[in-house]
Amino acid sequence: MAAGDMASTRLGAGRQHLRPLKRRGLVLLRLTAIVFAVLLFCEFLIYYLVIFRCSWPAVKTPADAGGLGTPEPVLRVMFLADSHLLGAVRGHWLDKLRREWQMERAFQTALWLLQPEVVFILGDIFDEGKWSSSQAWADDVGRFWKIFRHPPHVQLRAVAGNHDIGFHYQMNTYKIKRFEKVFNPERLFSWKGINFVMVNSVALEGDGCDICSGAEAELLEISHRLNCSREQEHRPQECGDGQRLPASAPILLQHFPLYRRNDANCSGEDAAPPDEKYTPFKERYDVLSQEASRKLLWWLRPRLVLSGHTHSACEVLHGAGVLEVSVPSFSWRNRNNPSFIMGSITPTEYALAKCYLPCEDTVLTTYCTAAGGLVLLTLVHAGLVASPFHFGWNMLRKFKTT
Repeated sequence: MAAGDMASTRLGAGRQHLRPLKRRGLVLLRLTAIVFAVLLFCEFLIYYLVIFRCSWPAVKTPADAGGLGTPEPVLRVMFLADSHLLGAVRGHWLDKLRREWQMERAFQTALWLLQPEVVFILGDIFDEGKWSSSQAWADDVGRFWKIFRHPPHVQLRAVAGNHDIGFHYQMNTYKIKRFEKVFNPERLFSWKGINFVMVNSVALEGDGCDICSGAEAELLEISHRLNCSREQEHRPQECGDGQRLPASAPILLQHFPLYRRNDANCSGEDAAPPDEKYTPFKERYDVLSQEASRKLLWWLRPRLVLSGHTHSACEVLHGAGVLEVSVPSFSWRNRNNPSFIMGSITPTEYALAKCYLPCEDTVLTTYCTAAGGLVLLTLVHAGLVASPFHFGWNMLRKFKTT
């Protein structure tokens, strides 16, 4: 055999040897691209696609009714509850990492798309604040500010929950001060002519303890200031010359819901499960006592109440038609379909809407489907399974020939 023929033979054999390697490289590239695309969708893009559908509710203003004068400013407020950031004791590290990533992506996406002016968190921000050490508390707070970071023009306020400072029998001054050092301790927050009263509902036990007595005295002082703002023309001597609040009925924010027997009358896809709806609520544990609820409604005369704690949604009318909205948990650890409340609020009116976050079932289904596709693609490339496309084409050809 000539030298030229031998060189050609060797070159052809080399090319044939390279073809399988090239095919394997292409398959590996395809698998990598699919994995990257699925991760990008499930861990990033899905939050934009879902939250993009949410919009601020329209609220009636005097200008809408044909009235004259300056239109009332509308405050855009986001209400969420029960994030339950895991601490050093409970929960697996992978569970902690997963849930915190989900909440961070959801919150940051909502901030970017919806542009709220104020964010209220209705208690149980942390899961282990009731017993965490100083170092563990500092670690939890650091992770909180990473997840719920926000620009300076956005106000973030929070009320304490039983997991933040403990139930009444666990609560003490040290835990309350520790919480208030992180979050503004003021109970009364006014902006754009709107009054928000933030209540430490854990302290409304009604047993006369020092913390409870102090909380009630503070609420009575707030009640006095609110009443003066409403009736300043009729009671000028009683109200004095201090700084006046806006003459607007307040919005009450707290962790424990006002008293209700159970969730039997709650409806919606994020209400309590049917087997839990009729379970009686325990006063001072699941809800406030009847006495404390009556005091809050009488002292503050709110136009709207928002609460958390139950992890499920509910709407209840109290007294003379005062609406209470129980905000579901913001964490996928507590719900398959977390959500938050969007409020368009003026000094006289309000409108609420709910914004659902991605369902965890959707994410898990996407991952399982992608994993099945990757396994099938690998088996087809290895020759262990016939390609579905070739199989379908062969079946079509056989059908035509017959």
